[in-house]
Amino acid sequence: MAASIFTAVPRAPPVAVFKLTADFREDGDSRKVNLGVGAYRTDEGQPWVLPVVKKVEQMIANDHSLNHEYLPILGLPEFRANASRIALGDDSPAIKENRIGSVQSLGGTGALRIGAEFLRRWYNGNNNTATPVYISAPSWENHNSVFVDAGFKDIRTYHYWDAAKRGLDLQGLLDDMEKAPEFSIFILHACAHNPTGTDPTPDQWKQIAAVMKRRFLFPFFDSAYQGFASGSLDKDAWAVRYFVSEGFELFCAQSFSKNFGLYNERVGNLTVVGKDTDNVQRVLSQMEKIVRTTWSNPPSQGARIVATTLSSPQLFAEWKDNVKTMADRVLLMRSELRSRLESLGTPGTWNHITEQIGMFSFTGLNPKQVEYMIKEKHIYLMASGRINMCGLTTKNLDYVAKSIHEAVTKIQ
Repeated sequence: MAASIFTAVPRAPPVAVFKLTADFREDGDSRKVNLGVGAYRTDEGQPWVLPVVKKVEQMIANDHSLNHEYLPILGLPEFRANASRIALGDDSPAIKENRIGSVQSLGGTGALRIGAEFLRRWYNGNNNTATPVYISAPSWENHNSVFVDAGFKDIRTYHYWDAAKRGLDLQGLLDDMEKAPEFSIFILHACAHNPTGTDPTPDQWKQIAAVMKRRFLFPFFDSAYQGFASGSLDKDAWAVRYFVSEGFELFCAQSFSKNFGLYNERVGNLTVVGKDTDNVQRVLSQMEKIVRTTWSNPPSQGARIVATTLSSPQLFAEWKDNVKTMADRVLLMRSELRSRLESLGTPGTWNHITEQIGMFSFTGLNPKQVEYMIKEKHIYLMASGRINMCGLTTKNLDYVAKSIHEAVTKIQ
């Protein structure tokens, strides 16, 4: 039999976070804990379908006027408008001046990819693959891959995490921006930085914006946790809204996976803020062409759930309450883990656990300590030391804290 035409195809390495979950599932130890997966869990360790989502799904099922016709290429209009509105705020000058547009996408990743593809084709000249793209060190691993796959050749990192003080390296970040070539693209985490959980303060964001404006750098925000980080939609969108108020043209990729719990519905939006209506309409016309050959047009179910919820004052209030429930549980797990580590006398400082925000915490554990946690304690976390705070429960907190204590004291 002739050899396969695919014989020379190498096997790609598995995606780390999904491999971690597969290893966790195969582990037969009763003490096992999964702190890797990027999804909310209840105190029982179960996925949570938001009550407001259940209610809206029932409403959609009972609405006999709906059908399965194609959506417009750019997506469900009421979803796009409402998604951009919660990112930019009801009183946004950009909305009032009709200089925003949006594209419904397959999750936040789809929004990043459409934005990246557009920027490669039309930003800083035509098809300029040499425009530098700056990504925080560290960052969500998909950021790098999305821009590489969109054709960018010069992916760089900017300083972000100061390992020694377990916080933001603001000076390193500002220095990198000062040195970046004009018109470089900077990927900024709108809130709840993944994986560090460390965000700039409003004053620090103002310093960042001042340098970016002076150096003509393009802000591309990734907003995956609005509302989920602090419990407040407005607080979590502060940075994006400040940049808009400063007159920036920018992109903002939004995901509704976390804050609506709609992980497998792939609900995302790319918000575009431009100088005027004409510029935005021309940008959207090109994005429409990109979408047409990527997924042609998007699915409706998740977008309908979000649009219905955001456009009804009563459902919107219910949703905000559901989001606060999730945010509050994460904040509680942070304070409980920190207090346990401190009462155990675990070497090092642990205030960073409560100072960080959102789903993830950068523990400061090194790769050898992580390996010890996985192999000896059956506690699964990323090699970077990132843990998902939602994987902690009142039942496993003591075990996890004691295991971290053991890893830190035994393994250097």
